[in-house]
Formats: sequence, C-alpha cells, structure tokens
Amino acid sequence: MAGCHPYFNLPDFTQPSPPSTPSSLPSHQRCRPSDVTKGLLVALLGGGLPAGFVGPSRMAYQASHLPSLELLICRCLFHLPIALLLKLRGDPLLGPPDVRGRACLHALFNVLSIGCAYSAVQVVPAGNDATVHKGSSTVCSALLALCLESQRLSGYDWCGLLGSILGLIIIVGPGLGTLQEGTTGLYTDLGYVLTFLGGLALSLGLLVYRSLDFPSCLLTVAFLFGLVGLVGSVPGLFLLQIPVLPNDPLSWSCVGAVGILALVSFVCVSYAVTKAHPALVCVVLHSEVVVALMLQYYVLYETVAPSDIMGAGVVLGSIAIITTQNLSCEREGQVE
Repeated sequence: MAGCHPYFNLPDFTQPSPPSTPSSLPSHQRCRPSDVTKGLLVALLGGGLPAGFVGPSRMAYQASHLPSLELLICRCLFHLPIALLLKLRGDPLLGPPDVRGRACLHALFNVLSIGCAYSAVQVVPAGNDATVHKGSSTVCSALLALCLESQRLSGYDWCGLLGSILGLIIIVGPGLGTLQEGTTGLYTDLGYVLTFLGGLALSLGLLVYRSLDFPSCLLTVAFLFGLVGLVGSVPGLFLLQIPVLPNDPLSWSCVGAVGILALVSFVCVSYAVTKAHPALVCVVLHSEVVVALMLQYYVLYETVAPSDIMGAGVVLGSIAIITTQNLSCEREGQVE
C-alpha cells in the first residue's frame, strides 16, 4: 500500500509531508511583526519623534534664561510619581539588591547625557545639537556592542548605519568649518564637546540597561533617573548656575512639554533597546534630528541650510533601509 509501512500498516513518516497552506489560517494569525520590528517602531514613534522637540528647552532659555540644570530638575520631577506604581506593585523602589548598583549606574549615565544635551543646546543650534548627540551615540553603541557583546549586524544594517552617519556629517560639517573665533567660538566648541559626551553617555546607558533583567525593570530605571537627577542637579544648580523662577506662561509651557515628551521618549527607548540592537535603535532615533530641524526653522526661526535638508534626507533614507529590512513577519507558533 503506497504511503504505508508494509508490516504495521502505519503511515510512512520517511515520506515528505505535504506543505502546509498558510491560507488556511486566519489573516490575523498568519504573520506578526518580529520583536526587532516592534522595538524599532516603538523607538521611531515613541522615542525619536518626541525627543526631537528639544526646541522648547531653547525657547525656555531664550524667554527667561532658564538654566540647563533647572530644566533637568523639572524633567526629573516628572519621573518621581512612578514610585507610586512601584509601591502599588509591591516592588522595591531601587530594584533588587543584586542589580541595584547597575540600575543606579544606568540612571547616572542618562542624567549625564541629558544634562550635556540641555547645556549644549543653549549655545549650539537645536538641529546640530540633536545631530551630534545622536550621531555619537550611534557610533559608540555600535562599537561597544561589537566589542563587549559580540553582536553582529547584517549588511543592510551596516548600510543604514553608515548612511545615517554620512547624513549627520552632511548636516554638521559646514557648520563646524565656520566656527567663530574668540569667546563665542569657544562656547560653541564647548557645546559640541558636551553634545558628543552626552551621546557617549547615552550609549553606555543603553548597554547597561540591556544587562538588567528583573520585574518592573522599566519602572525602576525611570524612577531612578528622576531620583539620581535630583540628587546631582540640585546642588550643582546652586553651585554652578543661578536659579531662575519663570514668570511667563511660555516658559512654564515649555518646561511642561519637555518633561512629558522626555518621559515618553525615555520609556519607549528603554523598551526598544531590549528588542533590537542598540546601534539600530540609535539610528532610528535619528528621526529626532529631522524634527529638531523643522522646529529650528518653523518655531525658533533659525536658519536651516541646504546641507541640513540634504543630510536630513539621507538620514531618513537610512532609517527606511533599516526599518524595511527588519519588517519581517513570523508565523504564529514559530519559535523566535
């Protein structure tokens, strides 16, 4: 009998089984986005776009000369109510004792990154600040992941990574070649150095966060960011800067917008980096540069050069390459 074992009259499992027909499954169960795709989409929509609204921090500085550390303190205050969620869940505020040190280190790196970015945006154009910050974080994330985690990127990922760096060079290059001399030029140079150091601190923070694995990890690191930021910023504000109490609605509106958007971006980026390579997450976060350039032109009324538009187009093309390459579908039940 064809297809049956001659002695036991059982089906012959040595014969290849007919291919399954995916069309027999419902359309919503046929395929679903992979974890990498989910992470990149969350980083793009929830991390990069809100973070691009760095312009309000400069508007607050222009309106009432709000110091950068005071703006950082206001942002940290938005993170403190997360302690109520941790208490309701019965989780320790500082995380489990065995990972508490790494969680605080992650918060410290993020505070340094944001503090450098807020300080630099007062002397560097908003678009250039976001460009250098995200470019340095991308390069450092790729190098650190390759050296410390032995993670490999595909050819398409490397193409998108190098393309995004090229776009950032196109944006920043002409501006770096025409820096002014004297005190103004010195402050501008210092602003770019702070922006680069902020990107380096961001990449280190993302790498540390990937090593954390415990319940309520995301809520814990968000609360620790606010706590560590307050502990470090309050003394620094009175020692290094002069506190300013905003007395106009525009400044208060800008502070509130920065705090809310930054909290959303922080949570989304922390989630995305657990699903995708840190370098890919940083590349997708380059959408912040495009948003910052738009705000720079339409809201802050600052000049946007043709090279800025060209570089922004290259960055968007690189993001499209990486996102399209990772838009894979997985059949329901397939082992990820």
